[in-house]
Amino acid sequence: MLQPHIASLIHSISLIALGSFGYFNSDNPSVTALIPVVFGILLIAMNKGVKNQNKLVAHIAVTLTLLIILGLLKPLQGALGREDYAAFIRVLVMLGTGIFAMITFIKSFVAARKAR
Repeated sequence: MLQPHIASLIHSISLIALGSFGYFNSDNPSVTALIPVVFGILLIAMNKGVKNQNKLVAHIAVTLTLLIILGLLKPLQGALGREDYAAFIRVLVMLGTGIFAMITFIKSFVAARKAR
């Protein structure tokens, strides 16, 4: 099983890289395109706490990850509606890494609970 801090790091990097790419390669960039970048930076800042199995930090990271997943659904729908397939793929990758990180977190929480 992949460690939650690694899955969260992968998700953070995808948010920062793809969010930045989308913003800087847009003809008319919107500040809202930088929201994933901000969340990615916050998740990276918490990565050491997640790695050290700090419960509070891990739960905050999970909450942020869930908010990101829910928050990316509307941009995914918007990109598809505009037929902007490059944006659709970027958002889909960010969403996929978020879901992957969430599953990893949940499996880790379940394993920790069983161990007690």
